[in-house]
Amino acid sequence: MPADAPTILATSGGVVPAPRLRWGAGPLTDYAVELSGVSGRAPKVCFLGTACGDSPALIKEFYDAAQAAGYEPSHLQLFTMPNVDDMRELLLGQDVIWVFGGSVAGLLAMWQLHGVDELMREAWQAGVVLTGVSAGSICWHVGGTTDSFGPDLRPITNGLALVPYSNGVHYDSEEQRRPLFQSLIADGTLPTGYATDDGVGVHYRGTEFVETLTERKGKAAYLVERGPDGGAVETRLETRLLG
Repeated sequence: MPADAPTILATSGGVVPAPRLRWGAGPLTDYAVELSGVSGRAPKVCFLGTACGDSPALIKEFYDAAQAAGYEPSHLQLFTMPNVDDMRELLLGQDVIWVFGGSVAGLLAMWQLHGVDELMREAWQAGVVLTGVSAGSICWHVGGTTDSFGPDLRPITNGLALVPYSNGVHYDSEEQRRPLFQSLIADGTLPTGYATDDGVGVHYRGTEFVETLTERKGKAAYLVERGPDGGAVETRLETRLLG
């Protein structure tokens, strides 16, 4: 049962502490499932840990979290080779695709190499809800800021551009994120963008912004635009608390 329009929930969250588990699916991830419109059966959620090199431990942790959340889990791994013969069948058969954080530059390179970038676009157009955290948030946008190349953040500008915005993640918790994101928008390296504090997500329907949501009280999202004087203008957005 696909969503009734192409849907993205791009987040700096969706993962929370959980009893007896390394981590669990948080309210943002549950909301992505809700956006898929599934009812009467377990939602099909496919996990991609490409940005972490398809760590076997991370994949196992996802299955543990998915079982606890009542999802029907699957995963797509690309290291050291794809784990399925038909990646298109796997991805388009999901209700939700959940992309984890890590190296967004590495993720985009591997996706392009294996054709996953085009499969993601096809899945999005077919109504499979796309969600993820950090690298799994930036990837849907034109670009953002990344530590893929080292501890000093750099711009990334070759995102899938399913939505025509840039994306700033971990806006409140990593000190380089906010000033670099603003300067990249001010100088035209990145287009207008949406930034999220930890625990916050941005919902898009098609290519249009819908709203911002948070699983942590007091956290927010921001619209960052190039100002008339060539600087950056940041606007704090009303953010709806989940759960």
